[in-house]
Amino acid sequence: MSEEKKKTAREIIEGYDGPPVRIMEVCGTHTHEIFRLGIRRLLPKQVELISGPGCPVCVTQVGFIDEAVYLALECGVTICTFGDLVRVPGTEMSLAGAREKGAKVRIVYSPVDAEQYAKDHPEEQVVFLAVGFETTTPASCLAVRKASEDGLTNFALLVANKTMPGAYAALKGSADVFLYPGHVNAITGTELCESLVDEGVSGVVAGFTAKELLTALAVALVKFQEGKPFFVNAYPRVVTRKGSREAQKLVADMMENCDTEWRGLGIIPNSGLRLKKEWEAYDARKKFHVPEMKGRSNPACRCGDVLQGKCKPSDCKVFGKGCTPQHPIGACMVSNEGACSAYYQYS
Repeated sequence: MSEEKKKTAREIIEGYDGPPVRIMEVCGTHTHEIFRLGIRRLLPKQVELISGPGCPVCVTQVGFIDEAVYLALECGVTICTFGDLVRVPGTEMSLAGAREKGAKVRIVYSPVDAEQYAKDHPEEQVVFLAVGFETTTPASCLAVRKASEDGLTNFALLVANKTMPGAYAALKGSADVFLYPGHVNAITGTELCESLVDEGVSGVVAGFTAKELLTALAVALVKFQEGKPFFVNAYPRVVTRKGSREAQKLVADMMENCDTEWRGLGIIPNSGLRLKKEWEAYDARKKFHVPEMKGRSNPACRCGDVLQGKCKPSDCKVFGKGCTPQHPIGACMVSNEGACSAYYQYS
């Protein structure tokens, strides 16, 4: 270790001569940044980077898109959403397709923007599509709380927020080392990741700059050679052991865990979130009596396998042919954090 400390992170990576290792980029932003920065070209042949389920749009189930389309076309609500979700295919159509049929679909930058839109347009029923992990869930809670304070009766959430612990457990054994998402851990803290070491799960929390990513990968390779499970927080300027207690409390006060479906991973117990009973007036499923929708993905799409690290996007028969960013078949090609999008753009 004393010799390793004298080397730069790049030298450690390029000079790695240890056993084969599979490192999963849990976060889609990590996947894109590692491609964009050219870090993959530095890796020895025995170091393999694989993509994971860290893109919230990608893991959102097809049935959720069907629910949003139902609300837009059958219930006549105005859908407010992040841009990535608009072109994600549903069973029959995407929200872009629904918009072509007259649905009102508006792009917003935050849940609070959607609440403000509802406040400014009291004649419209407004539903915000709440997707994301621990990073974005607090903002959805804030929007609901603000709607309550403003006395709005025309605002609701269609909730598909998810939590990462269940996904880590479901993917145990899919990789040798997890590259944990720094922004999620900024909210949750590192206690969970530390506890996973006892279950044989290794991981490093990584930031998003070139230096931070190189450091995290170098740490992962050095620690992996020691031959035992480990955890390292390589993003200490942002991530603490306890995380954001204020954000955690906000979500705990307004939401509760539930079973939910992940694209490719199936139903993961207690990995989803829903509004608590006292806030159910803002639950779009209950407010508009949305029927249960299972959803069916295109059988040609291998997004589920990509999200589990079972294959690379380029292994899919329709990648770059029938499925492109302009005409996506699967969610992983649509999202700005999707693995297929990254492979298409950079390789």
